[in-house]
Amino acid sequence: MIGARHETFHHSLNAVNTVFLVDDDDAVRRYVGSLLKSVSLPYESYATAEDFLQAYEPDRPGCLVLDIRMPVLSGLDLQEMLADRGTFIPVIVVTAYPDVSIIVRSVKLGAVDVMEKPFNAQLLLERINEAFRLDSARRLQKAEQERILRCMAQLTPREREVMDLIVSGKSNKEIAYTLRISRKTYELHRARVMEKMQVTNAVELAQKAMRCTPWTRQKTAGNKVVNPA
Repeated sequence: MIGARHETFHHSLNAVNTVFLVDDDDAVRRYVGSLLKSVSLPYESYATAEDFLQAYEPDRPGCLVLDIRMPVLSGLDLQEMLADRGTFIPVIVVTAYPDVSIIVRSVKLGAVDVMEKPFNAQLLLERINEAFRLDSARRLQKAEQERILRCMAQLTPREREVMDLIVSGKSNKEIAYTLRISRKTYELHRARVMEKMQVTNAVELAQKAMRCTPWTRQKTAGNKVVNPA
């Protein structure tokens, strides 16, 4: 129902991206809801941050159009709570009070854009589509990282050492010497690393490692994971 605390519109059961609108102003929710309906964009509107938190499922793609000044939980509070939960959804902030310090804080918390009320309808739609593309790219990257991590989980501690040294750019001879193993034993470990990581050469292995944030920020040493010096 228009003007209700929570409104949902899906033009298709197969809709992928959804605009999640959180604003305590009924007029803003009605206006943005009508705008999104006019271009057949699925959306859900919430009058409070609490209502949104209760309903939102992180695996749902889309973006968040968020007011800053709201009772109880503010837009900034909501951003902080999402960040604490490890939930990364593109946030477009819309506010009638563009205080610089608040905007800076919001951007640091992950806002991709800040728009002052009243905002241009066409510009908002453009920003929403940009946010959809960003969310899609992030989700693809996350899926790829998770796939790489599943491959890495199959490696033995020795194979992880071998992978680390290969990615660091050392030659086969240097790696065998560093690990104090024969060249033949090293070649066996290397072959298993390539097979488990589903690559055919050191370049592909390095590329996969670079796409996986946990690997690029950490190095392995036996069964321990330590921060690089």
